[in-house]
Amino acid sequence: MKKIILFVSAALISLGIEAQVKTPQPSPFSKIEQVVGLTDVSIEYSRPSMKGRAIFGNLVPFDKLWRTGANKNTQITFSDDVKIGDAELKKGTYAIFTKPGKESWEVIFYSDASNWGTPREWDDSKVAGKVTVKPTKIPMNVETFTIMLSDFTMNSAHINILWENTEVAFKLEVPTKKKAMASIEKAMAGPSANDHYQAAVFYKDVEEYAKAKEHIEKAVAGRADAFWYHRQHSLILAKTGDKDGAIKAAKTSLKLAEEAKNADYVKLNKDSLAEWGAK
Repeated sequence: MKKIILFVSAALISLGIEAQVKTPQPSPFSKIEQVVGLTDVSIEYSRPSMKGRAIFGNLVPFDKLWRTGANKNTQITFSDDVKIGDAELKKGTYAIFTKPGKESWEVIFYSDASNWGTPREWDDSKVAGKVTVKPTKIPMNVETFTIMLSDFTMNSAHINILWENTEVAFKLEVPTKKKAMASIEKAMAGPSANDHYQAAVFYKDVEEYAKAKEHIEKAVAGRADAFWYHRQHSLILAKTGDKDGAIKAAKTSLKLAEEAKNADYVKLNKDSLAEWGAK
């Protein structure tokens, strides 16, 4: 009987631990994911509402550092280096802090994006860039704090911050021309050594050895220092019946693997050379 009581008690305690009350958050989380040109941009932030309160100059004081939203600090992530105003930002994630003012706002990109709200100790060395923006009065109230992207071109967009009857917008510039030209030049130059290597491995795996040999020889020609390329070359040649060629390729792979101190490939090549009767 005692065992039954203990079992039931444990089950009830377990249910109590697992049960969690879920209610709507007063400042719900939001995430924007947007491609600008060829650059991925994401913004994560929490969205407080006015709820009858005066916002700028009251709930959000003028000329004081603000987390630009609620809860954890607002974060923005760029997949490429970008430019905002005169600020050049490396790809990565930043916290967006602002100092709202009557006549101008300061928008700050802070490299430490892990704070809850504003940092306890401000570190100027973590300011990756900043821009000063003139706020605009809009003819209606925006009830819920909003960040959005607008006015897209091939090379830019605007980041808009809206709340109450105020909008702040600043330009984001992305390296579309540079990325597109690099992509075109790469495509026009033809397949890379790694492309040929991947093709060779595939054709070997599906037992299309003639095609595998064609691609692995182009891969080795493009990158003669890659011991793993020579390893595949030896295996493919062995499959085509070219034992002498396989031994030669395996010896090259072995030498390079020894120089690179890669014990796995050293052993693999020694095993194959022994199997093929190399001298």
